[in-house]
Amino acid sequence: MDYYESDAAPAGTSGESLTVEQAIANLHSPDYSLRYYAAWWVGRFRVKEPAAIAALISALQEESEQTKIGDYSLLRNAARALGKLGDKQALPALINCLECADYYVREAAAQALEMLGDRDAIPPLMQLLDGGIAAAVRVPGKSHLVQPYDSVIEALGTLQATETIPLIAPFLEHSVERVQYAAARAMYQLTGEAIYGERLVTALNGDNLQLRRSALMDLGAIGYLPGAQAISETLAENSMKLIALKGVLEHHLDRQASLSLSDEAIQVMNLMDSLL
Repeated sequence: MDYYESDAAPAGTSGESLTVEQAIANLHSPDYSLRYYAAWWVGRFRVKEPAAIAALISALQEESEQTKIGDYSLLRNAARALGKLGDKQALPALINCLECADYYVREAAAQALEMLGDRDAIPPLMQLLDGGIAAAVRVPGKSHLVQPYDSVIEALGTLQATETIPLIAPFLEHSVERVQYAAARAMYQLTGEAIYGERLVTALNGDNLQLRRSALMDLGAIGYLPGAQAISETLAENSMKLIALKGVLEHHLDRQASLSLSDEAIQVMNLMDSLL
């Protein structure tokens, strides 16, 4: 999952303000659109009420009339929300969603499992890499691959699934750059080898803005300190660069034994100041 994610209200909704009580009530509404918006709202505002979490889990497990006709929007929002809420009660339901017919539900579930941080998710995530890079092709008539490989690989990296290194390494050569970046990100997390961080730094010089943004967020997510200067100089929005540098700084501070700021931390903070 990208380090940066928009919290804007979903398309087709009014963006109206709710109370916690209204949101929970709407999660049980027969009106599908109300449930869809409430699931987003609960995740956006981190409503960790047990009743909200139970309703979201229930939404993942049901087969409504909407899902029967191929509308999985509620399931996607519920999976994303459960990831943000971080309650491990959702683990079995999210794992089941990795087998959903809808690509975007599987993607949201992989991202949510990454956020939950439970290693029990590793085996089912690994199954989505079955067939390796040879099977990682586009679905005919669709813009996406057969599986959400980038989200799955990023989740395995975050979960420190070192046993998946042989599965992930070939994806460094995938034809889709975003998948390559996910593989480099995970390989750095799993091995600590700078060569993978440097691949992401090199990607900051690419021609495509969206790919530069992806590389920025990946560098922030892994906290790649040697990439701080390159992050600050990337041709992208300052807001994105600040988010990436914040990730680098937080990662560095978490690993520091001393309470005093290191020279490297001060350098990153100065780079952030220069972007304000």
